[in-house]
Amino acid sequence: QVTLAESGGGSVQAGGSLRLSCAASGHTSTSNRYAVAWFRQPPVAVREFVAAIGWMDGKTLYNDSVQGRFAITRDNSKTILQLNSLKPEDTAVYFCAAAHYDGALWEEERRYNYWGHGTRVIVSS
Repeated sequence: QVTLAESGGGSVQAGGSLRLSCAASGHTSTSNRYAVAWFRQPPVAVREFVAAIGWMDGKTLYNDSVQGRFAITRDNSKTILQLNSLKPEDTAVYFCAAAHYDGALWEEERRYNYWGHGTRVIVSS
């Protein structure tokens, strides 16, 4: 069983930065077997994939809309999503999710077994 908890959301002006953190617990002895992803759900919209990282090898995958602006990294048992050059359309609740990792990273929600409760990001123009 894996428990995930997001933190770091907040309000920022367009062009600003935020650092989101996803803390994982309950799996410390097998952390390399997981991939962790970030999804986001804008107001009145469906949840969408943002980025993912394989803990074993550090391989990453990004949504084209955030490529070059966001960066996903790992730091001990935390997965970090650095948000730079934020735009109003980045406003959303950001969720982290985990899945067993076999070398392939996925954008589909159904691939991920464990989810956090989300952290809200608001970007004003």
